[in-house]
Amino acid sequence: MHEYTERIDATAFSMEQDLQREFESRLTESSTLAFRVAYSVLRNSENAEDVAQEAFAKAYSSFRRLRDRDRFRSWLVRITWRLAINRLRSDRRRSLREAVPVETSVMPTPVQSIMAQERAAQLWRAIDALPDKLRLVVVLAGIEEHDIREVAALLRLPEGTVKSRLFLARQRLKELMQ
Repeated sequence: MHEYTERIDATAFSMEQDLQREFESRLTESSTLAFRVAYSVLRNSENAEDVAQEAFAKAYSSFRRLRDRDRFRSWLVRITWRLAINRLRSDRRRSLREAVPVETSVMPTPVQSIMAQERAAQLWRAIDALPDKLRLVVVLAGIEEHDIREVAALLRLPEGTVKSRLFLARQRLKELMQ
């Protein structure tokens, strides 16, 4: 009985090492890809490196559950893209919270300030309700102020697709805001 347990342990250890070697091999092939995806969304190399590292950690912890290992690159891209979008959202929200209002000669009344805050919150809820592909275009074009050509290059899409997604996103935002 003891020999059988040792064989099972040795086999499990060998399988774990094989899995780790396979992951390392696939990660070596795809490491710059994760950074490029994160950078295309975040446009900041330090944040992109952080997101890529986080994506590697998530991929490593979930690698054994990946059924089709030949799709590792696309799987890693999806993980990285999702993490980058989440980072972009959280950074944007943080900067909005931390932003110091610029003093002007005409100070808004408390009622105007509350209305503006409610309108901004409603807009962000509407943006968050958009499908990912529309939300990303709105964030890059409308909030990050990239032009259509830049957004198309970042997302590796034709300019016409970006324009149509931006149009659809604006239509849905208009509906959601009413």
